[in-house]
Formats: sequence, C-alpha cells, structure tokens
Amino acid sequence: MFTGISIHSVYVLDQNEALDFYVGKLGFQVASDVDMGFMRWLTVALPSEPDRQILLEVPGPPSLSEETAVQVRDLVTKGALGVAAILNTDDCQKTYDTLSAKGVEFTEKPTQQPYGIDCALRDPFGNHIRITQPAEGPVEVTEEDIARWRGDSE
Repeated sequence: MFTGISIHSVYVLDQNEALDFYVGKLGFQVASDVDMGFMRWLTVALPSEPDRQILLEVPGPPSLSEETAVQVRDLVTKGALGVAAILNTDDCQKTYDTLSAKGVEFTEKPTQQPYGIDCALRDPFGNHIRITQPAEGPVEVTEEDIARWRGDSE
C-alpha cells in the first residue's frame, strides 16, 4: 500500500534559525525552499537520504488558527511535543564530539543502551532529537535498564 515516508513536520519558531541549526550544525541540506505567499515551504534532508525530508514548519495559518498556533508554540518551547527525530550514526561518540565542537548543547551524553549507544539534544526551539548508533543483533532489555529509564534509584 505505502512505499515510504517522504516528509514529516517539525515545528520551529524561526525558519532561518532552523536552517542555521539543521543545515549549519547538524549537516542536513536544503531540499526545498519555496515562498508560497501565505507560507514558506522549507524542507531539509540528510545527504544520505534526500528523499526523506523534514518540513521545518512555523505553527500558524493555514494549517492552524492563530489561537491554536500560540498554544503549539508554547508547547514547542516546553519540549512537550515528543521526539522530533531520531538520527542514526555509525559512531555516536564521534558525532557527539563533532556537534559539541560546533556549539550544539546536549541534554544527554552518549550512553550505552540495550538498543545501541545514544545521546540527546534539543534544537533551538525545544524539540527533542536523539542520535543513535544502533546495536547489532537482538536487543535484550534488563530489569536494570527499565529501572534506569524510569529514574528509579539504585
């Protein structure tokens, strides 16, 4: 039925600032940048996956009323919209070091997880982004992993 995912949306509060971050720091490339008169259609993609794009969308008309857009912008800045993207890498520590040197601020350092090594950051607007070096083979989740994810003290 479906053959893939081509575009998903991430709410941003300023598209130029989003370009500086997603292209200038994370290494995405601009896929499309079109002034549609009533909105700017701005998508970025990883050079390795040009057909899978992220729409950097400012909350507002025509898709949202101004009243709803205000609420969404508030939720974005609080980081309350969940994970915007999970990006894969072959070397999580190296990616972390490279992005840290570019001024990217992380919320979690690279950590060994059952599913691989990952770390976390927020974009300039509050969106959560995870970077994962996937593990090879089957994943086994232990009771210790579950307790750590829940924040249980040891």
